[in-house]
Amino acid sequence: MTRRILEKKERRLGAKLFLKADRCFSAKCAEVKKPYAPGQHGKGRRRQGEYGKQMAEKQKVRFTYGLTEAEMKKAFVMGEQSKEPTDVALVKNLESRLDNIVFRLGFAPSRRVASQLVGHGHIAVNGRKVTIPSMRLRPGDKIAFRKESADHPIAKEAGNRLKQYEPPTWLKLDKEKMIGEMVAQPKDIDMPFDLELVVNFYSK
Repeated sequence: MTRRILEKKERRLGAKLFLKADRCFSAKCAEVKKPYAPGQHGKGRRRQGEYGKQMAEKQKVRFTYGLTEAEMKKAFVMGEQSKEPTDVALVKNLESRLDNIVFRLGFAPSRRVASQLVGHGHIAVNGRKVTIPSMRLRPGDKIAFRKESADHPIAKEAGNRLKQYEPPTWLKLDKEKMIGEMVAQPKDIDMPFDLELVVNFYSK
């Protein structure tokens, strides 16, 4: 997906979704440069009804985590079947994905790049190559670049980036060896979404 298409998604939803690595931390972010929807009438954002608000929040979550509609629905169903509140379980399901954890560990500058790294076979879980970005990890799982991918440009960039990076408390990172570990279930996640609206959208 091209940069322009990604930026249009952010502008249409009216939120920074950090789809393009570090770009959204700078003045180059599309939502900063053009804080209105794309198109001829974009500056006049239309008022949304309740369904429209629910749809928008669902789309924000989906695009942020790089999910297909089917993957988003599956994550919700898993959350709904959990003993925990659906929104809490949904967050855990999304944050436990391998591509998200590769991103959270600082191995990739965005979830999109993290998904590509996994899909192209550059990441190992517990010493074994994994090519499924949606794989859900558990406490005790260890994540690293494969030895064959040590010279990959993203791996080299990560080595420099990690010097100033601290992962979430539920992840542990050996910066020298570039080995991460999931030590607990995801927690204390600052979610810039109204998950109640997302739950209501799928509960109909």
